[in-house]
Parts: sequence; C-alpha cells; structure tokens
Amino acid sequence: MSMTTNVLKPDDFRHYVDRFNADDVEDVVQKIPNAGSWDWMKANVPLFECPDKTIEEIYYYRWWTFRKHIKETPGGHVMTEFILPVKHAGIYNTVSCALCHHLAEGRWLRDQKWLDEWVTFWFRGNDGKPQPHFHKYSQWIAWAIVHRARVTGDKGFAQSLLDDLVADYDKWREEKKLPNGLFWQYDVWDGMEESITGSRKHKNARPTINSYMFGNACAIAELAYWASREDIATRFRDEALTLEALVQSHLWDESAQFFKAQKDEAGLSDAREAIGFVPWVFDLPDEGCEQAWKQLPDPEGFWAPFGITTAERRHPKFRSHGVGHCEWDGAVWPFATSQTLDGLANLLRHHNQPFVTNQHYLEAMQTYAKSHRMNSKPYIGEYLDEKTGEWLKGDNPRSRYYNHSTFCDLVISGLVGLQIGPINDQISVHSLLPPDAWDWFCLANIPARGRALTVIWDRNGTKYNRGAGLTLLADDRLVAHSTNLELITWSGRN
Repeated sequence: MSMTTNVLKPDDFRHYVDRFNADDVEDVVQKIPNAGSWDWMKANVPLFECPDKTIEEIYYYRWWTFRKHIKETPGGHVMTEFILPVKHAGIYNTVSCALCHHLAEGRWLRDQKWLDEWVTFWFRGNDGKPQPHFHKYSQWIAWAIVHRARVTGDKGFAQSLLDDLVADYDKWREEKKLPNGLFWQYDVWDGMEESITGSRKHKNARPTINSYMFGNACAIAELAYWASREDIATRFRDEALTLEALVQSHLWDESAQFFKAQKDEAGLSDAREAIGFVPWVFDLPDEGCEQAWKQLPDPEGFWAPFGITTAERRHPKFRSHGVGHCEWDGAVWPFATSQTLDGLANLLRHHNQPFVTNQHYLEAMQTYAKSHRMNSKPYIGEYLDEKTGEWLKGDNPRSRYYNHSTFCDLVISGLVGLQIGPINDQISVHSLLPPDAWDWFCLANIPARGRALTVIWDRNGTKYNRGAGLTLLADDRLVAHSTNLELITWSGRN
C-alpha cells in the first residue's frame, strides 16, 4: 500500500507529539515508548487537519495515548485499558470491557498484525480456548470484527473466527438468556456500575447487551455469507430479526418515548439513561422511535456543559450515588459518549427526524474534545463532572490515558464521514459537519482495502489546490467529487 503524503506533510503535526512527550512523566513503558511515539504515528496514523485546533490536537493526543496501551507479551500483543494494573484484570492486565472500542479505533491504523493478535488472545489465548475473563463484560465483538474487516479488506482473518464467534454467541445464550428471549446483565458487567436503573444483583434486560447481541447476530450472518455458510447465515439473520422485535416490544417505553432497562423485579425503569441511545449504534430501531433523540440536546435531558450525561438530568436520582466509585448515575463517561455519537451518526444518516441535526453532532464533538483537559494539559480519564469538567477520579495514576472510548474513529467516520460498506460494496464520504461550519479539512493516508485514501473538503479550492468542493482520492487519484459538502461514493474497484 503506497503512502500518499503530498497533500498533508507529517512533520507539520510533529509539534503535538513533541509537546505531549515533554509534558509526560513516562513511568509506564510498554511496546512503544514516548521516544518512538512519533515514528510509530508517522508510519501508522492517518493525518488530519481542520480549523478547530482543539479537535485537531485531541485527535493526535488520542493516537499518542492509544499506542501507550499496546503491550508485547509471550503470547503476542495485547492492549491494556488501564495503564497501571487493576485487581479486576486478567493476565497481562487485560480487561475485555472496551475491547470493541479498541477495534473501532485501531481499524484505521496501517499495521493491523498486532490487532489480529489481540483478538486471537481473547478467543484462543487460553491453551486454544477463550480467556476465562472474556465474558466478564458485555461486548459487541462480532460486529467490531466485521466492521474492522470492512476497512482492512481482510476477510480471511475474520472468516477464520466464524466458528469461534458462533460458539461465543451460544455461550452468551447459555449464560444470559431470559425466558422471554431477551438477554440480561448486571450493570457492573455492562461496564456501567452504580447506575440509576441497574444493579449488581438484578438480572435486568438492558438496551446495551440486547443491542450488542443483535449487532453480533447481524455480523455473524454477514461473515457466514462471506464464507458461503448459508445455514449459519440463515440462523443468525433469524436471531437478529427476533431480537430486533423483542427490544422494540419489551424495552421501548411508549409514554417516555425511550428505550429503557427492564428491571427484573418490576417492569421498565422510570429513568431515561444514555443506554437508551445504544440501539441506534447497530441500526436496530424501526421508524417511529426517533423521538428519543429530542432528549439529547435538552438541558434537562442529556446535554450538559462538559458532555453528554449518562442519565437524564431531571431525574431525582441524578448524581445521587456519590463520587469516586465509578458511578454511571449521570456523570459524563467517554465510553458512553462514544456510543451515543455512533448512534447519533446512524440516526442522522438513516432517519428523517426534526430533533437533532449535524450541528448537534459537531457541538458534541467540540465539547468532547474540550473535556480532554486536566491542569491545562491534554488528558483522558475515566469520567467527569458534567458541569465543571473535573475528572472525578482526580489525578489517580490508574486513570491516566484511560483506554475506554473512541475519539479518532468519531473524527474519521463521523466528522469527516468516511464510510466503508460491506466487502465488495461501495466506499462513501458522508460528513456530519454542518455545511457552513468549516471551510476546509483534510484526512490523508487512510489505509483501506489496500488503498491509501484521502478526503479533502476545500470550499474555495485555495487551501489544498485540489479543486473546490469535496474530494476523495485513492492512491492520490481522484475517484469521487462534489462541489458541495454532501454524500459522495466510489465503487472501490476501479
């Protein structure tokens, strides 16, 4: 795959990494030390430039922190979530909670071999069997693997895991299936402990795990289709259709116009939580559920000065569970922000509704970028106060560089809007920027399906001298163009 470096020059962005290194106390070194961080980023990371320098800075900061978590072990490369060891981790300080966020973010990197090893670790790294702590947390692993393969074009690795993914799905059925067909989970093993509607003891049917399993079923069906395993494809298409109906019939609160957790002792909860936006991450809801999204920009709903809250702010139990013990009762969690923005992107692209716009997406990304601060320096931690932006674990060393969310993927697939469809399907650019927001941006050297892609928006054609409008280049060759910031597509084959 060639490197296309004639639109953006890597050394124009090195100053970010030099400053991150200068400000860092590097007391934990894994595969790639700070001294090698720029060389690694230059070789692997798509370059990005835009007029909003906070978003641009945090884009590079998040890649700089991401590589801190790549860890070489006797069993191959893994990725940590916490930079320091935590008690609930398994071997090599591994935790499965944010595994699928890691795959979403990492799919845009040039070197994918270590991600292959990271996935293999979970499925076969325990003497050929799955890791014993794999199912400690809910996951959308099949979905993440298939969407990574769409970008890389490597069907072979994903297909080699088909039987593992079927077995994994069946294990979830064995462990978490309710008599009514939905899946249950404790909030803590959704990675969302101390929530308003969840519990460490109650087997609640939650929008999270049920949406994840719907997404997994869809992905396994797609993977089986690639492999000409029609029996598996048919079974999992049926699984997905069944879950789609169950989520909408059992977890949709018609009076509240929101997806909610179904408490095992007494029906649906009385609180709207950000988990109610998760079904849209997987394009699950039919038309008619869009009213849920009017809660997103409502200051009494989920819109706060420093981010999207994890519960509606009007609820009497909002922020009622204390501070410092991983509360999901309203504070802002980047994990949930990532999911909500993924869901919002799908809503904006696939549904006609009057409740949210591209402007909301941009403002949420700007707020998300702004929240990456502590002591006036870039920082990413566990969770933060929605009004002040204070990180609620303080300067706890274990929370530094917390690898529990996405940001770069939201820039690439959301703001810039690069969309990679199923294998042999088209590649498109569908930016979620408001048309008048920025006069220019460029995302360059994106490795996808054996090509180096570059997306340029240059309203007047004077910034990059590649013509006015929106342009998609493949290996520096023009393959799609529009004079406006609108959907453009390319077959990906010529």
